[in-house]
Amino acid sequence: MSFQGFKQEDFKTFYIEGLEERMTAIQERIQPKFQEVGDLLADYLAAELQNEMFLHIAKHARRTVNPPKDTWLAIADNKRGYKKHPHFQIGLFDDHLFIWLALIYELEPKQEIAQAYLEQFAALKKLPDEFVVSLDHMQKDSISIEALQKKDLERFRDVKKAEFLVGRHLSPDDVRVTDGNAFITTAKETFKELLPFYKIALNQR
Repeated sequence: MSFQGFKQEDFKTFYIEGLEERMTAIQERIQPKFQEVGDLLADYLAAELQNEMFLHIAKHARRTVNPPKDTWLAIADNKRGYKKHPHFQIGLFDDHLFIWLALIYELEPKQEIAQAYLEQFAALKKLPDEFVVSLDHMQKDSISIEALQKKDLERFRDVKKAEFLVGRHLSPDDVRVTDGNAFITTAKETFKELLPFYKIALNQR
């Protein structure tokens, strides 16, 4: 494997001023790495799930003025898109890398999935202590799995724009980010912990 990990330069991409300039850096620095790790992890998930999984790399095509604050890859069981489906994400902000099971606001059927997660609340709370939850994929903020409350899932169920992402945040200097083999191992371990909840989400469709 030629992937050598994510480097400081990758995270510093988000300090580059200007849409065109930052997008060029994303395309040259980060997207080739996303292609490599995404292909590998899509194959891993396909083997685990016994179902074909498809890699999607964010294009940020709708942006005309503001440069993206983060960028990501997504892996889903749909070839045409991922936003309406439960999916796995790996991406970068300027100050951390995220590894998620992502259920964002376009999800169908969101209410049923949220209710199923409420019924599995005790199992969610047993995820590793390092795991965190985001309630908005556009924000950096997260809460610890320990701090997750049922009201967060109720909001995910009842509020149209509410989201639920669960997984890991890793700092740019973490060896699990900077070392290629360690990163792949960590991503697989994270996905393995999240696969039961991915399957629960799929079963609601």
